[in-house]
Amino acid sequence: MASFGWKRKIGEKVSKATSQQFEAEAADDKDLGEDDDANWVLAAKRRKEVLLEDCVRKSKELKDEGANLAENRRYREALVKWDEALQLTPEDATLYEMKSQVLMSLHEMFPAVHAAEMAVQRNPRSWDAWQTLGRAQLGLGEIALAIRSFQVSLHIFPMNPEVWKEDLSWARKLQEQQKATKTESVQALAKGKEFAQESIPDYDFESDEIVAVCAAIAEKEKALSAAKTMVIVSASGTVETVTEQDNCPATPDETLFIRAR
Repeated sequence: MASFGWKRKIGEKVSKATSQQFEAEAADDKDLGEDDDANWVLAAKRRKEVLLEDCVRKSKELKDEGANLAENRRYREALVKWDEALQLTPEDATLYEMKSQVLMSLHEMFPAVHAAEMAVQRNPRSWDAWQTLGRAQLGLGEIALAIRSFQVSLHIFPMNPEVWKEDLSWARKLQEQQKATKTESVQALAKGKEFAQESIPDYDFESDEIVAVCAAIAEKEKALSAAKTMVIVSASGTVETVTEQDNCPATPDETLFIRAR
């Protein structure tokens, strides 16, 4: 019967020098692969940086073109340029702030407020964005919100005379006028209710005066119904008014012709 021995491990007969050479070549291949991976990552990162630089450069060109169009009152064309720029740099708060200004010039207040809010979200430290937001809110009649926006703008840049002397001062003046108008309206409404209550007399329909007036009216109506008149025109053209009593009616003869009653 055949006997079985231990199986030899693969590579047991390979010489030590050959094994060392193989390991060295494998290490070189690994280092080369790692270098290729690193180079690929660096290349991709560089391409991304170049693409971002191109987007920023192109966005700036579009922004400047839109600004020139806006200065020439070509607002719609300016908005198109800035929308294209926002496709390249969607986090640019300045573009939204400029859009809000142009939309206010076009009297489109709701989009103007939205654009200004986008600018504030992207750059809460921009006093320009807060000032523009306040002006847009003021255009919608939101005076309290506008005052808050102007105050935030001044908190960021306290030495701005335009916001302090023009925007905030005007908004507070409008707020005082609004309060005064509201107070006058409430007073006028209360006065109108008081006058309406006073103008309706409280009649006592069972008083002696009312009863006497009603009795007099009834007697007058009775007298009128007791005596009736009719106008008779004769064939010769003579006009005669005849009173007809209930107990002895006056009937005209055949020679008379009744024309009116």
